[in-house]
Amino acid sequence: MTPAFWGLVVLATATGLVAAWALGANSNSPPFAPAIGANAISTMRAAFLIGILAALGAFVQGGSISETVGAGLVDGVAITPLAATAGLLTATGFMAFGVYTGYPVPAAFATTGAMVGVGLSLGGDPTFETYRRIGTFWVLVPPMSGGLAYLTATVLRRDDVPDTVGIPLLAALVAGILAHIRLSVVPSPPEVSQASVAEFAARTVDAPAVGGVDVLTVVTTLAFAAAGFQFIRRRTQQSVERGTRTFLVGLGSVVAFSSGGSQVGLATGPLENLYRVELGAPGIVLLAIGAAGILAGAWMGSPRLLQATSREYAQLGARRSIAALVPGFVIAQLAIAFGIPISFNNIIISGVIGGGLAAGSAGVSRRKIGVTLAFWVVTLVTSIVIGFGLYRTLSSVLGLR
Repeated sequence: MTPAFWGLVVLATATGLVAAWALGANSNSPPFAPAIGANAISTMRAAFLIGILAALGAFVQGGSISETVGAGLVDGVAITPLAATAGLLTATGFMAFGVYTGYPVPAAFATTGAMVGVGLSLGGDPTFETYRRIGTFWVLVPPMSGGLAYLTATVLRRDDVPDTVGIPLLAALVAGILAHIRLSVVPSPPEVSQASVAEFAARTVDAPAVGGVDVLTVVTTLAFAAAGFQFIRRRTQQSVERGTRTFLVGLGSVVAFSSGGSQVGLATGPLENLYRVELGAPGIVLLAIGAAGILAGAWMGSPRLLQATSREYAQLGARRSIAALVPGFVIAQLAIAFGIPISFNNIIISGVIGGGLAAGSAGVSRRKIGVTLAFWVVTLVTSIVIGFGLYRTLSSVLGLR
């Protein structure tokens, strides 16, 4: 390996770290904003927890999306160090533009478009089936997130469902789903990289199946749900306000964890071929690099964003904030399970709108929604073009591939 190659390795890794830093500073902040707005936790403590939880989620859940971004967007070519650098520079440029201008730039759209662009520039073939799968998921995110938020907010607003029941029921739902999230630290068969606690329990104990469903899987799910319900139920019975704050902190924690797992692949995906194939490093090394970048970004950059967004969530109120975050957790975990890069802001914005509709008003103007959607499309198309052109330019100037 030549000095030029190692120079590209350093440059590509540094660019990936910058991208992870930007994701940690921005995309992972919204989950704790409602808890700060409700005075359930201080800004600095929230920033500290966001860093730890998002980095942990990145480390134990980020592999599937990283593989999709790094190898699933084009066929017939491998992403070279120079191509990875071009893709990451393009995506990071879009994210920086969004931070400094206030425009709603979705990191997932920018990174996906950039990597498609550099892959095509390398001479790769489009993977239309992958694009169809990703596009379908992206299109379904707003109605899924908005619909779940609407249902959640409707339940919480019902007079015949007291807070001492409604909020614990949501806690039971979240806890039950936790039993099924896939983690790399859970023991699994050699052919499977991640497994859930429910799957591990089903494999460990030989229990009969009823109607094709493993009994122990159901028992594990119900045990998680019961524990979540009982804990929040006791808190809300002591004080509805205290119980609501506790649930907001807990919900923010699992959403921050999920955001790390769903976002780190946007920074590490372009480096997959470089680290796993050319350097022969295990995938855990690359995820550790991404997790470190997210941790640094959350600790260094999120407090300012948290203070700004918490004021917005304080205006929404605790119930509408909960309604916006529950879909964020569910959809992020679905995306991780299917290996689909997603925009967390897309989920949260849709959830806020859905929760607002339950109160009779979305709280967001139609014009703002239209501008946001248009900018998402522009981001995707433009990032493909810029990624394609930037790689061609760098390759021509440096004489490298």
